[in-house]
Amino acid sequence: MGSWILRKAVASVALVGTIGLWAAKVDAQERKPDLVLKGTITEANRESYVEVPFTVPAGVVRVSVDFHYTGHEKKATIDLGLLDNERFRGWSGGNKSAFTVSANDATPSYVPGPVKAGVWKLLLGVPSMPAGVNSEYVAKVYFGRAGERIGASTFGAEAVPGPVRSGPGWFRGDLHMHDAHSDGSCTSEGGKKVPCPLFKTVEAARARGLDFIAITDHNTVSHFNEVRELAPYFDRMLFIPGREITTFQGHANVFGATEFMDFRLTSKYVPTFDDLLNEVEKENTLISINHPGSPTGAECMGCGWSVKNTDFKRVHVIEAVNGGSLDGPQSGIPFWQKRLNEGFRETAIGGSDNHNASYDPQHESAIGKPTTVVYAENLSEEAVLKAIRAGHVFVDVQGSRDRSIEFTATVGGQKAMMGDVVKAGAGTKVHFVLAMTNLAGAHIEEVMDGVAKPLGDVVKDASETRQFDETSDGKRHWIAVNVRGQDGHLLILGNPVYLNF
Repeated sequence: MGSWILRKAVASVALVGTIGLWAAKVDAQERKPDLVLKGTITEANRESYVEVPFTVPAGVVRVSVDFHYTGHEKKATIDLGLLDNERFRGWSGGNKSAFTVSANDATPSYVPGPVKAGVWKLLLGVPSMPAGVNSEYVAKVYFGRAGERIGASTFGAEAVPGPVRSGPGWFRGDLHMHDAHSDGSCTSEGGKKVPCPLFKTVEAARARGLDFIAITDHNTVSHFNEVRELAPYFDRMLFIPGREITTFQGHANVFGATEFMDFRLTSKYVPTFDDLLNEVEKENTLISINHPGSPTGAECMGCGWSVKNTDFKRVHVIEAVNGGSLDGPQSGIPFWQKRLNEGFRETAIGGSDNHNASYDPQHESAIGKPTTVVYAENLSEEAVLKAIRAGHVFVDVQGSRDRSIEFTATVGGQKAMMGDVVKAGAGTKVHFVLAMTNLAGAHIEEVMDGVAKPLGDVVKDASETRQFDETSDGKRHWIAVNVRGQDGHLLILGNPVYLNF
């Protein structure tokens, strides 16, 4: 423990309060449209098509439209479609009031494809417009550029995405899964091994009670279009755009971007890992080093992390727990802890790395095992990724659905949760509180700078807290708590509170 003077008072009391005291709720600000198109449809337009032109400027990668009109109660009907400056892009008729299109994905009824600058047109069909009725339409048009989330964040929401669930809380998800768009397979109805349809993964995630998922197929973005079709049906679950950048030197998940990213590391296209990180930062997204403790070789080239001169200041997240190696010699935890000891603040997450959605939940690579549990301002892509970057995360290694911890620190007027920093001069006492739920029979360990030691006796109750103090030596340290079962296997991996970072 270095030069720390340890002062502990361990106590067990009822669980009270929530970590919400340390998180400010931020009201979502609706983005203003880039264009507002207005017009009037009358009886003269009945059984005809009206083209409404608008100009898409250079640099736009996504066009989203929110369309409304008056006169429904008088049997006025206006159908909706889209033409770009070269071709037909889709027709939703009267079944959608909003849509989005990009190179890689589009709302069902519309076609993905290049977004080229020039004059586009809304295509309005008028099958019914009674005599004497004037229908006023308003079309709000949003232009998304690289790194923006307009119409892309929550795949089920279109022009201006909102949270799947409002209000702060702990949300559970799986951040690493594969399907037929890469190397996921499952058993067909006829008993054959076949590429596994993406919807099977989503159904399994819903059955596991997950709040959010990221489908992370290798290098491709082809699955985004299918996700956009499924998301409106699975509307209680957040879909975060993801893909696994698979290179010969290592694998990394990228979350939040929908544009293609070149994965050909050490080639003329992506000479260095810094070049890939430049693209990640340009897209304003999040990158995670995957299963760094795995072996690499002919059977799985690049599964372990061997990228030379990795700039960990620019890496946000490390997959410390992977479904193929929950604990043991291939764990990513030592790799992650080494980064913390070097002074970096990487967030530890987990991902099942599931390749077969039909596996029994007891299988090591079952969806949701492990589960990444995130404290976020709401259930939206922006809030969840922000919380992961901040380290407001623990990993439920076995995907229990209901095991939880809340680990906080106070010193002076400072209050912090997992992932946050407190400052404490030499001789200053730091007070820690660990609140636990559904962990009866487990053992707690405090981890300081990678060194673990027991924290009190076995957990006895369904809801229990432990409190302890540490006295700072004025230097940099990180302090986390883990929970282990009676057999010693890891149940909960906690992210640290950082002291003097």
